[in-house]
Amino acid sequence: MRRDALIERFYNTLISGDRPGARAIIDELLQADVTAERILSRLFWPTLDHVQTLYRNDQLSDLAHHYATRLMRTLADQMQIRLTTAEPRNKKVMLVCGPEESEEIGAQILADMLEADGYTVRFAGGGVANDEIVAEVGEFQSDILIVFGVVPSTVPFTRLLIDRLHDIGVCPKLQIAVGGGVFNRADGLAEEIGADLWAQEPEEMVQLLAKKPEQRMESQQRTVGRKRRGAKREAA
Repeated sequence: MRRDALIERFYNTLISGDRPGARAIIDELLQADVTAERILSRLFWPTLDHVQTLYRNDQLSDLAHHYATRLMRTLADQMQIRLTTAEPRNKKVMLVCGPEESEEIGAQILADMLEADGYTVRFAGGGVANDEIVAEVGEFQSDILIVFGVVPSTVPFTRLLIDRLHDIGVCPKLQIAVGGGVFNRADGLAEEIGADLWAQEPEEMVQLLAKKPEQRMESQQRTVGRKRRGAKREAA
């Protein structure tokens, strides 16, 4: 079956709340020896992205959205135990996301894929205050902070979070990565707020972190907080 047709079929089971139908599709793929990694990255993620797009454009009812997100979270939980685990990378990842259910599911898929790829992951989800995130990054001695699936209303808080981390120097070698959500729709936003890496979807994020572990944005490239700090100096 073509990928687009499979995604459409899966999407229809999700928005109608057809739990047996959704599970049957997953069972078919597993019986065909499709890996859990591929199911998450090539079926779950694009279907979730489709659901998000339609709901954001008022083309999906609240009921259909609730059916889809709750069912997909259940299926993602079940898929996690099927992932193949790699050798430990000895790197710690702190992962947070936007406050909405769909954003948390995307970030959960990323958390599961990162853990399977050998990272030690702490996934806090959405709605956590910046002060608590900063404190946990320091306490956990994170190597990487990922903010995945930010919605427009939370972009200012993400800006402040990155600014705060750079200002106080918590984990000086910390790599900050962003992706999903509004970062996929606003070209240049990731660079503007000072992120070191950005990715559109979970599979790409896992690949970029492995390929570019040393990539950091130079201080002069960061625009986050620059105007505010310049204004403070002028006022002084």
